[in-house]
Amino acid sequence: MRRNLSNAGRAGLVLLLTGATVAAAQPEPLPIVTVLVDNAKVIRLPEKTATVIVGNPIIAEVTPQKNGVLVLTGKSYGSTNLIALDTAGAMIAETMIRVEASRDTTITVQRGMDQESLSCTPKCQPAVQLGDAAKYFDTQSGQADARRKLATGGGAAGPQAAER
Repeated sequence: MRRNLSNAGRAGLVLLLTGATVAAAQPEPLPIVTVLVDNAKVIRLPEKTATVIVGNPIIAEVTPQKNGVLVLTGKSYGSTNLIALDTAGAMIAETMIRVEASRDTTITVQRGMDQESLSCTPKCQPAVQLGDAAKYFDTQSGQADARRKLATGGGAAGPQAAER
């Protein structure tokens, strides 16, 4: 005996089959590791990890250490992935890396389209961040670089030394 499905029955069957197919095709969400820009985090790699790959090294940098430890450093805002491979080249783990700005001690001053960042710990001082206005960024980072060179014995540095 042959049974015919009504239009509603056919629609329900199509939805049921489509839903099951869509659910099976959805990939598992990757675990997320969050690190702040200009900060580091220590991560333990899975056993037998031989190779570590970062999808976008402009966003995050990894430095392998001994005993399966990895130092993850946030370089720029955004998201990327980290893949661990074994000696045969098989993937043994994948993680999403999210690099965010520090919100605890940094404030942003918006002057029209220009942005300036200040670190307030507790007194507010310039602290250049990605997205700051070019003039502000260049001035502040130039002063910091000149100071670093003086502190490391790099001699006279900066525009004041050149003008004398």
